Amino acid sequence: MMKRWKKGAAAVLSAVLALGAFCTPAMADAEMAVLDTPYVSLGADLNASERATVLSLLGVTEEQLQNYTVVTVTNAEEHEYLDSYMDSSVIGTRALSSALVTGREAGNGIQVTTKNISYCTVGMYQNALATAGVENADVVVAGPTQISGTAALIGVMKAYSEMSGEPLQADSVEAATEELVATSQIGEELGNTEQAENLIAAVKEAIVADSVTDPDKIDEVIDDAAGELNITLTDEQKQMIRELMEKIANLDLNVEDLKAQVQGIYDKLDEMGIHISAEQVQGFFAQIGQWFSDIWNQITGWFSSIFG
Repeated sequence: MMKRWKKGAAAVLSAVLALGAFCTPAMADAEMAVLDTPYVSLGADLNASERATVLSLLGVTEEQLQNYTVVTVTNAEEHEYLDSYMDSSVIGTRALSSALVTGREAGNGIQVTTKNISYCTVGMYQNALATAGVENADVVVAGPTQISGTAALIGVMKAYSEMSGEPLQADSVEAATEELVATSQIGEELGNTEQAENLIAAVKEAIVADSVTDPDKIDEVIDDAAGELNITLTDEQKQMIRELMEKIANLDLNVEDLKAQVQGIYDKLDEMGIHISAEQVQGFFAQIGQWFSDIWNQITGWFSSIFG
């Protein structure tokens, strides 16, 4: 399902071109716009019956829709964002995912409800949207039938950008998309989506809090978090997470803001006693190094006493 991560100018160009859909003029009173008007994102390929089903799931009638700002997501946009991370056959040829985004006051965080979404979980959406830069929004994601929901992230980000009047940064959008796909795949491979959510959230917290950019140190954080959560990762999964975290490390994210937007997940990690930090990891490996050094000194001292 997952393609090899694409590098270089092609990926950058794709992200920049796709981001054009999110760039809207700044509003004179953005805060009031965010709090007053729900925004709806609809898949461009919904037929009349599917549209009626989706609107019902979103709790919106056609008459009420006239009072909402509506944005449309095309299948071409889905491919622009997702082709680097998923097989085109998985994305398909029809844009069906839809969403309702409502701005809330500070302190609300990102709250997500899913309907007819079989693959992506609430926590996956919350984690990815926080990475993208979304703040204080209620989000409902829906499909006309059971769908994976991966492409719905695009609609939510597009609606949020329209609502806030500020474009989401290209590198943040790219990292958020990669995060959702990677978490989904790892969750499926582990057979436990909640464990995958927790793992990505724990690693991301440490990377952002301690500004970890060195790949080796990122690997150490991943290993420590996986150990704390009793998760065994394959080399491919570790590489997937490392490449994701290298992107996240270069974003302008604040760890306290991040945790405030996805408070439920981080509260759960706190209750589990999961606290990962780069300093803690480095201290752990330093202790191991000291242990081996002490053993070596004992061995050399023993030989010196015999043969000295």
